[in-house]
Amino acid sequence: MTEFLKTVDDLAGRIADGIRLAVPPDYSGCAMAAVRALIRRGARDLDLLGVPQLGFQGDMLIGAGCVSSLETAALTLGEYGAAPRFTAAIKSARIRMRDSTCPAIHAGLQAAEKGIPFMPLRGILGSDVLAHRDDWKTIDNPFGDDDSLVVLPAIRPDVSLFHAALADRAGNVWIGVRRELMLMAHASRETHVTVEAISDDDLLADDRYASGTIPALYISAIAHIPRGAWPVGLKGHYDPDAHHLREYVALAATEDGFRNYLHAHIHASERGVDVSA
Repeated sequence: MTEFLKTVDDLAGRIADGIRLAVPPDYSGCAMAAVRALIRRGARDLDLLGVPQLGFQGDMLIGAGCVSSLETAALTLGEYGAAPRFTAAIKSARIRMRDSTCPAIHAGLQAAEKGIPFMPLRGILGSDVLAHRDDWKTIDNPFGDDDSLVVLPAIRPDVSLFHAALADRAGNVWIGVRRELMLMAHASRETHVTVEAISDDDLLADDRYASGTIPALYISAIAHIPRGAWPVGLKGHYDPDAHHLREYVALAATEDGFRNYLHAHIHASERGVDVSA
């Protein structure tokens, strides 16, 4: 049964240290308010999974010391440039990086979704990525001659965390076309979601929403957090806050600047300041 929580700090409090945490890219539905809450409470030793890549939330969590290991196809701030705290952590060997690809991450999650131990994939044969992943195995195709496949172990996150536009009071969550969020929820042991709004209507009973709705069976906890994706934005609801994101990139270029950012825009909320205004 889905639990409805009163605050974003309650939601972040359910995400224990040391777990494997799956989060989506900036364009999909980032629970940025929950990420700030994780940083405020001093989360540690997270094994962060980008589905299939990461942006601002990954850079912030790494910079704040919340992450010990990382698996993703990329960590980039897109048009804003390289991810400064991720880059610094890699150069100093402060975090352990497992390079991957978008199809490989999706394949691993699909294996967990189906309850099978691995998933085959062909496109990474001969790549440098394969050479550095001793948990990926090359096998002969049992149904073909002289045809190799890579088999990837199932990826089963402890928790998936994302932001969505709408939930209903039964715990169903509408994600629209963002199917990677559906995959994350199916593959994970728990799924925690922040939402813009909560509807009194049953989303699964409405043909306009049903096909893009994750049933409550897969949703562990929901917190109603309007503008919960700020500052990266939520398509169809509000745009990214370009001014704030540029400020982040400028400050996060140095360790001292990043600490100033944390003080002004994350820890400030402990003093009752609305950092998303």
